[in-house]
This record gives sequence, C-alpha cells and structure tokens, in this order.
Amino acid sequence: MNDPQGYVLGQSARAARRLEIQDAHFAEVSELLLDDLALRPSERVVELGCGAGSFSRRVLRRLGAGGVLVGVDCTQGLLTQAAAALADSRSRGDFGSLGARFVPVLADVAQPGSWLDGADVLVARTMLHHVPMAEFLLGRLRAALKPGTRVGLIEPDFRTPLGRIAYLEAAGRTELEPLRVWAVAINQLYLANRISPDIGATMAQTLQLAGYRDVRAAWSECPTSAHAIENMLMFYDEVRERLETLGILSAAEIDRQQQLLRALAPTLLPAVWGSYRVVCEV
Repeated sequence: MNDPQGYVLGQSARAARRLEIQDAHFAEVSELLLDDLALRPSERVVELGCGAGSFSRRVLRRLGAGGVLVGVDCTQGLLTQAAAALADSRSRGDFGSLGARFVPVLADVAQPGSWLDGADVLVARTMLHHVPMAEFLLGRLRAALKPGTRVGLIEPDFRTPLGRIAYLEAAGRTELEPLRVWAVAINQLYLANRISPDIGATMAQTLQLAGYRDVRAAWSECPTSAHAIENMLMFYDEVRERLETLGILSAAEIDRQQQLLRALAPTLLPAVWGSYRVVCEV
C-alpha cells in the first residue's frame, strides 16, 4: 500500500475536500468514539490511515502537553496535506498553547511496524475497508500492541441500508434511484479491488475471536444530508475512470446519476449508509 494506487479513492486536494466533508458527516460518531476511549492528555495515539488529517484534528484536541499523535498513511500527498492543515490549526490555537505533537509516518498500515511502539491508544476511522482481508490486520495488531492498549474503530456500512432503500424504491419512491445506484457502485468498486467493504459488520466478532477484551459495539445511521450528497458527487468525480474501466457505470450513466443526485432535496431521505463504532482493549 505504499503505492498510492493502492488507495481506491483519490489523493488530490479535491479528495482532501471530500474527506473534510466526510469529517462533518461523521462528526457525532467520531466524538462518541473519542468519549468512549477517554483519551488522557499525555498519551501516545496512533491513527491508521490519517488521510488529510480531519479526524486527527479531533484527536489532537483531546490531547495536551506531552501527548503525541502518530498519523500513518500510505499516501505522501495526503500526509503532506495533513501536516499543513494541522500546523495551521495549531497556529490558530485550536490545540491550546501546549498541544500535542503530530508525527506523520509514510507506511503500509496493513503491515504493523515500529510506529506502533509505545502506543497507548490505536484509532482508525473509515480505513479498514480499504485493506484486503482486513480481519488479518486486526489479528496482527493484537500481537503488535502492548497489553492494555485501547483500540477505537469506525467503519461505514454501505450495505444494510440498501434493504430499506430497495423497499421504498419498489414501493414508489423512484427518486431514490441515485442513492441505490451509488451504494451498489461503491460496493462493486471495492469488491473489484478485493478490499473489505463490509468489514464493519463483522468487526466486533473478529476482535473478540482475536482475543481483544471488553469489546463494545454500536451502529448508527448517517443522515443523507447536503454533505452526504456532496460526498457522493465527489466520489463519482474521483473514481469516474475506474468505474468505466471496470464496467460498473458508463460515463453517460455517471453523468445521469450526478444529475439525479443534484436534484434530490436533502430532507426526508433515508440513510444511504450507516456506521459501526467499536472500542476494545488489547
């Protein structure tokens, strides 16, 4: 995954904007996860797949003097954007005068390395589904982390909400077509790349079988808001060529779906995805 092409979605500045939108969309569940983990000011936190640093900013606000956040990502461009964005936040005083340090690390998160040494807490938000057979990584992490390390994970659920959308569409809500097509397209894209779009559904059970302790899980819906629709539109922009090459959607169909998404009023729409939140201890 050191090859930037290993990341299925984009790595551009526009992709970073999509990640910012995603951060707003996952704001509530992100803060709930950090509440569950009860971060202490001087702890060392390792974040897998930090991307452009949107979730990192939330972690740093919970840390203080002596605290360290190690942000690990396989894409140098996103790491550079993260370092710049977090430095800007620091200059504005977002982390206080004695805020924690951010240490970017370019590495393949699927291969645990020395960047895990000394971690008090391990976090990852919407990262595991980008890892092939992510269950192996969860098992390897338990072997690499010191006993007592707290782990917090958030993963999207692009599948179970399809049951309700399919029913509503069949019952006459034909305007929901672009939600259904988008959800099917992202699942097909991930499956074509042999990664793990449904790891969230089995994450808690996997952690229990791997021997993690005190595994606690929760599921919540993510509202189909204006932010969510913008996220879906940008997804099509980022992976247009891949969707065409794989035969998932033609260019004309992508244009049509974007047009249908723009026509949706972001009120009274069913959730097109949800999120799994799991915390546990090594």
